[in-house]
Amino acid sequence: MSKITRESVLNSLRKVNDPDLHRDLVTLNMVKNVSVEGNSIAVEVELTTPACPLKDKIKSDCYNSIKADHPEADAIAVSMTARVLGSAGSKVEDILPGVKNTIAVASGKGGVGKSTVAVNLAVALAKQGAKVGLIDADIYGPSIPLMLGTNEQPKMVETPTGPKMIPVENFGIKLMSIGFLVEDNAPIIWRGPMASGAVKQFMSEVLWDELDYLVFDMPPGTGDIQLTLCQTIPLTGAIIVTTPQEVSLIDARKALKMFNRVNVPVIGVVENMSYFIAPDTGNKYDIFGNGGGEKLALENDTRFLGGLPIDPRIRIGGDNGVPMVYDMPDSDHAKCILEIAQNMAAQVSINNINAALQPKLDIILGDED
Repeated sequence: MSKITRESVLNSLRKVNDPDLHRDLVTLNMVKNVSVEGNSIAVEVELTTPACPLKDKIKSDCYNSIKADHPEADAIAVSMTARVLGSAGSKVEDILPGVKNTIAVASGKGGVGKSTVAVNLAVALAKQGAKVGLIDADIYGPSIPLMLGTNEQPKMVETPTGPKMIPVENFGIKLMSIGFLVEDNAPIIWRGPMASGAVKQFMSEVLWDELDYLVFDMPPGTGDIQLTLCQTIPLTGAIIVTTPQEVSLIDARKALKMFNRVNVPVIGVVENMSYFIAPDTGNKYDIFGNGGGEKLALENDTRFLGGLPIDPRIRIGGDNGVPMVYDMPDSDHAKCILEIAQNMAAQVSINNINAALQPKLDIILGDED
């Protein structure tokens, strides 16, 4: 019987692929520690996001592969950690030092639940262990203070580069909104450049520190604020929120094409108000039609991240300032949100790793030529 060695365990892990990245864990440098003491094996695998939807499968595959190759092992322990990968871009580091990924949640029109999706996605990511920030970039209609139950004014602190605001914190995420800086019910009567300037200040004059994901709740449409954000930093990607009916899809297509035109990757599509389950009968009703979000994703070669049903409790959570994913974590709606957050985080990791590997692939292909 051969002796168990670190290399023999690594050879077993070379047979385990990340299902999303389609490469083995050793090649992806996800195996961070292998310890062998007699017939006991301990392995540490570092995922690319704490919100990995396939964490349990990867852990099980590691155990099974090691066990198959080392039947003599008395104990096999596989521990899972996570370190979120950042997207490339020195400009992001200059303006938002410490922020790894910047994600715009956008829609072509109002009324599709974009802010609801942005808030619950941010809270879902934080609940799974990620460091998350949320910027309310909808300057004319800020809803983050109400939806996250806080009206606290940001504090100021002196830094080597001048005074900066400390973001408000609630539900495990850091927040910034114009709603924290103006009186309740005061209208924001600004021209476009002033609104765009406020979004710039929320990036450059706020002490965000280390974040895995900074989510932007965008205003509807394809105007000044969207262009300012795209031109100020290289966004990691955008999520398009739509409802199933064609009148919503028309505008969602415009938003999606705008991001394509300014070279911002579209991470995927979220369909809100996908269906309604009658609480008395359990019957499902497609009030706004069905399949629109999937169709939009398929047409534009992007990922359908998932659909959210109509549920009065999510409206109640938004009005009361307690996100449903936090208040009712065991509800079907909360589980849908968690799944969408995991799908989004997985797609961000796929895009980042592929971008990092591309120069190496180009060299290899160049050598073959």
